[in-house]
Amino acid sequence: MDAIEEIIANLQLQPHPEGGYYRETYRSEGTIPVSVLGEPYSGDRNIATGIYFLITSGDFSAFHKIHQDEMWHYYKGAAMNLHLIAPDGKYTLKKIGNDLTTGEVPQHTVPGGYWFASEVSEENSFSLMGCTVAPGFDFKDFEMPSGSKLIGLFPQHKNIIDQLTRN
Repeated sequence: MDAIEEIIANLQLQPHPEGGYYRETYRSEGTIPVSVLGEPYSGDRNIATGIYFLITSGDFSAFHKIHQDEMWHYYKGAAMNLHLIAPDGKYTLKKIGNDLTTGEVPQHTVPGGYWFASEVSEENSFSLMGCTVAPGFDFKDFEMPSGSKLIGLFPQHKNIIDQLTRN
């Protein structure tokens, strides 16, 4: 069994709809009522959630967004390239890893409402990350658009959108 298969088996990861593999590791018992959350939430949410997330260099996590802030934590493997598009169209690339001398950071928070996608920074490798979401993640808050929809919103980023969308 190679290193990637071993991680998937040991951490009991399953395929993620945006690409890669994941497993939820934490969901708080406490909730935040929708009356406190307000728009754009459609119901109560757990206070916070956490997952393991693994992606291989032969795959990518497609552009998507959620309402919540999502903090990424580096664990193992190659650095991950995290591509972000702010609601105003500003593009940013963050490298999540442990080589601080080259500008990598071991954690980064994606603000709620940002479009983001990720890919491994090196060929023939993987990135193992953790993601913490607050208020807690719910698939009701998840949007993964077609490339054409995202290009319609941000035509200036057509090249990266074409690379990191699935349809």
